[in-house]
Amino acid sequence: MSTVHPTAIIDPKADVHKTAKVGPYAVIDAGVAVGADCVIGPHVHLVGNTTIGRGNCFHTGAVIGDEPQDLKYTGEPTRLRIGDHNNFREHVTIHRSNTPDEDTIIGNHNFFMAHSHVGHNSNIGNHNTFANGALIAGHVEIADRTLISGNCLVHQFVRIGTLALMQGGAAISKDLPPYTIAANGLNGIRGLNTIGIRRAGFNSERRLDLKRYYRLLFLEGNNLLAEAKALLKEATSEPVSELLEFIIGSKRGVCRHADRKQAAD
Repeated sequence: MSTVHPTAIIDPKADVHKTAKVGPYAVIDAGVAVGADCVIGPHVHLVGNTTIGRGNCFHTGAVIGDEPQDLKYTGEPTRLRIGDHNNFREHVTIHRSNTPDEDTIIGNHNFFMAHSHVGHNSNIGNHNTFANGALIAGHVEIADRTLISGNCLVHQFVRIGTLALMQGGAAISKDLPPYTIAANGLNGIRGLNTIGIRRAGFNSERRLDLKRYYRLLFLEGNNLLAEAKALLKEATSEPVSELLEFIIGSKRGVCRHADRKQAAD
């Protein structure tokens, strides 16, 4: 049966699963649906048309599903959808979408560390980690198994590919390709996320293949888009195809290789 602290406030129109645990001074508003085995800590506020899956954990002070920080928003019944087994640490904020025809979406098994933020209409995949103070603006798309380090900044409408990594303090206003590392600074990348790729089970052949294509794309000085289109015809593996298709599909442009001095500048 659910365990609800006597100081918690749950609107009668909220739907809280009987196995959920609700801590002291938590507030759950009308329109919120909380799935099985969720843990809602002290002073958590769940608000808006927010659907939460199974096994999610919300730590002290998290505010989930509040109105988008968008001056164009005029109170429409917008939505936030959260999958299963996500962990939201202290004072994390996740905002619902700014229009009824699109949701803010959080997938499964994501870890949001303290004071991280995800803006309206963003679409977050699975098994991602957002370190303390990571700030994700609106309409951002993040694939799977990425690592967004502390105090990183991600501009609105940016895409981040699979197994990409952002170093602490990095900022991007362009798309970050799969398997790459965003260097500390603005819109620079510095090679492949070799440790993450290895931990993901990529064998040596696939890792060397990605390195070869990274050099052809980012270090040879050719036109990036034209080179990606040409190489796609002979792509040798699924990760390589994913990298090339990500570049070809970019609307904002793609982060480029930067050496250490360029990144610092």
